[in-house]
Amino acid sequence: MPKLHLTKVAFGCRTIDALQKRVAARASGGEMRVVTRMRPKRSDELIGGSIHWIVKHRLVGRQEILRFEDRKDGRIDIVLSAALELISPYPKRAHQGWRYLESADAPGEDGDDSGLSELPPLLYTRLAALALV
Repeated sequence: MPKLHLTKVAFGCRTIDALQKRVAARASGGEMRVVTRMRPKRSDELIGGSIHWIVKHRLVGRQEILRFEDRKDGRIDIVLSAALELISPYPKRAHQGWRYLESADAPGEDGDDSGLSELPPLLYTRLAALALV
């Protein structure tokens, strides 16, 4: 069965290095937790998939989704593997919260074949703002 993934903006991370430092700082016991208000309706399909992080309108890394846990405050923890796997940058517009990413649409090991990932980040951001990419 194909895996389902999530995409999420790495809010406040302007670089891949900043994302790596954040993951390292939040990791504990081989896991990292991301808090969300709502449990994804397709949470069972997400276990074993990945959360793909967006930095500057590009998917740049992913972490395996291990499980979902309820918190006492009513929110949900998305429990991830502490290992951040960097991937070839793949164009993706920023969004609020998280979004589902079907396995067929997820970036592969080879990266982006369209050439968009080769554009300088500022140029890609401006083209995305104009809805040209």
